[in-house]
Amino acid sequence: MSAGIAGRAAIVGIGQTEFSKESGRSELALATEAVMAALADAGLEPREVDGMATFLMDENPEIEVQRAIGGGELTFFSRVHYGGGAACAVVMQAALAVMGGLADVVVCYRAMNERSGRRFGTGVQGQTPRATTESAHFGWYAPFGLLTPASWVAMQAQRYLHDTGATTEDFGRVSVACRRHAATNPAAWFHGQPITLEDHQASRWIVRPLRLLDCCQESDGGVAVVVTSVERARDLRRPPAVIRAAAQGASDDQQMMTSYYRPGIGDLPEMDLVARQLWKQSGLGPADVQTAVIYDHFTPFVLCQLESFGFCGRGEAKDFVKDGNIELGGGLPINTHGGQLGEAYIHGMNGVVEGVRQVRGTSPNPVAGTEHVLVTAGTGVPTSALLLGRD
Repeated sequence: MSAGIAGRAAIVGIGQTEFSKESGRSELALATEAVMAALADAGLEPREVDGMATFLMDENPEIEVQRAIGGGELTFFSRVHYGGGAACAVVMQAALAVMGGLADVVVCYRAMNERSGRRFGTGVQGQTPRATTESAHFGWYAPFGLLTPASWVAMQAQRYLHDTGATTEDFGRVSVACRRHAATNPAAWFHGQPITLEDHQASRWIVRPLRLLDCCQESDGGVAVVVTSVERARDLRRPPAVIRAAAQGASDDQQMMTSYYRPGIGDLPEMDLVARQLWKQSGLGPADVQTAVIYDHFTPFVLCQLESFGFCGRGEAKDFVKDGNIELGGGLPINTHGGQLGEAYIHGMNGVVEGVRQVRGTSPNPVAGTEHVLVTAGTGVPTSALLLGRD
């Protein structure tokens, strides 16, 4: 099914609110502002929107967003599960709807007060126990203190260090790169606030081997993108970011952040699966990508993803990230907007927007000669990714 997606749909509009720690308004207001900005960017009217796609864990129903923007009938609406793992999957759903003739203009959005409202990073403690299929597996971990996303990732991160010989300084190089790029992005929460590797190593432990500066910030804000056909995109206001490939992946014995019973817990086989699909669909490979937006909720998983997509071999990411290779001027600049570590944590949708900006050449930190951009979604969960390119 998805092999036919290459080059047939495009992102034509992008929009976002400011990113903050306390927005002072409702999540619906944030969603509406972001969607209206994306439509204005594309030169489209709300009445032209006939499709919507979003994540679960978003409290903005499609019909309420459509009413709030002054839209009309919807012929397509879709929600993808697994939190940040859906960041690129919603764009894939939108592209499939457009390709299948189910909708002409599909808006993908994400809006939340995650800092001032419900904070996912605080974990599962304090919640009323509910015996559901989805939550039951936490019963194997929570009694032993694995209560938060940081603690779940720390288990895998420790194994990755053991398997590869990497050190926490290698994690720190990811954080330094993202914060350096955020420092020159006026929209980033950490604009003007770069850090050094020494700053990273001096930051306090959260759950060993993760320090404070290995963990993304929780943010308030909204982001939206507009998807339509490539043919229609060529007549709109902005240069299209053509969807060269899109994929989802869930691996054998996948769990939500706690896949500890697979043969190797230091790897991300779900992202390996996504990578294979992207390269097969597009006919491209790692050498064809000039910059990447790598989902960075926690720094260790950035190293794993660089290996999954073949930018370096297994266990070699520690060498790949040295000497500024992932910073501007390096071989593969990543997260040129600052990532979720530096710009904001909007569950990866702001990474999709940055991918579009790089294709357009409007990024706050543009990478010269960009033809193709890789964008990945949340890891540790069933996930997704996009390959965007120029028309």
